[in-house]
Amino acid sequence: MYSCVFLSQSHQDTDSVVSSVTTKVKGIALINSSELGEQIWDVADYVISPEDDESFFLMTNMIITPNQTQSKCAEYPTQKSVCTSDMNCTKGFKDVQGNGVQTGRCVQYSDSEKTCEVSGWCPVEKKVEPPNPALLTDAENFTIFIKNNIRFTKFDFNKRNIPPNITRSYLANCVFNRNTDPNCPIFRVKDIFEEAQEDFQTMAVYGGVMAVQIQWNCDLDNGSCVPQYSFRRLDKKDPESSETPRHNLRFAKYYKSSDGKDTRTLIKGYGIRFDVLVYGEGRKFSFTQTVLSVGALLSFLRVADFICDWFVRCNSKAYKKKKFTYLNENDLVSEQQHLETQT
Repeated sequence: MYSCVFLSQSHQDTDSVVSSVTTKVKGIALINSSELGEQIWDVADYVISPEDDESFFLMTNMIITPNQTQSKCAEYPTQKSVCTSDMNCTKGFKDVQGNGVQTGRCVQYSDSEKTCEVSGWCPVEKKVEPPNPALLTDAENFTIFIKNNIRFTKFDFNKRNIPPNITRSYLANCVFNRNTDPNCPIFRVKDIFEEAQEDFQTMAVYGGVMAVQIQWNCDLDNGSCVPQYSFRRLDKKDPESSETPRHNLRFAKYYKSSDGKDTRTLIKGYGIRFDVLVYGEGRKFSFTQTVLSVGALLSFLRVADFICDWFVRCNSKAYKKKKFTYLNENDLVSEQQHLETQT
């Protein structure tokens, strides 16, 4: 039985998958924030341009600092910015964790605190916790269209995760379901989280990292080559740490105010980074590989036979009695007379 298994896995040559991925998110969200009021956001608002096609950032929550202009204002209170007089502030000092360049003046930040004045985008961003629940709770109903093209270069074989018989009308309406529609390349965000055993609304507050794994195990001799999808969270909380996992980035929307000043709305966006990870191996019959495997198997069987024989001979007296016949002197004389008679 083991010999058959060995041969079945060794008569084929293998090649690693080469992959390319593109993604497209769709969905409409209604948000209501104190800074922006009630707004409708679409994909251009909540999907941040990715650095590569195999990942993208879906914003689910945000802290907004509106109407910033290039001016001078009090820095946010920190250990390096709190002051009591101008003597505590250094003109030209730039704190890498701060919001601008210090002017050398100590100014009022609030009724109870003074901080060093900075030149930069004002008013500065406040360090506060993001809204809970998240602003874009509707994002769980967004869909992600994943197009994955693969190639096994050694076998000159190409394929994609969209079956050739799928129509445009089907793609416009299908949603991936492992039991009822496993071939659909469109995934609902909520379904991804449920399969990963994560709660979307909880993760949407501070953000996180989610993996969409596509596994290609292709036997090209029998035409078996279909993708298998799985999902898991990559930024699991360390049980020994009290810190909540977070994933955020900052970006700004620029415009000119009515008086012609350059103005921006600064957004600290929390959200889910989706990484599409593609693995796989292609297998195809190879005469050379088959010959090498058969030769290796025969050599293995001969060695195995020798080892088994040696082990038994060294450890079994009964084997020695069956393997070897010991003759006494009378038996040797009788055997010699028998041989002389025959000659």
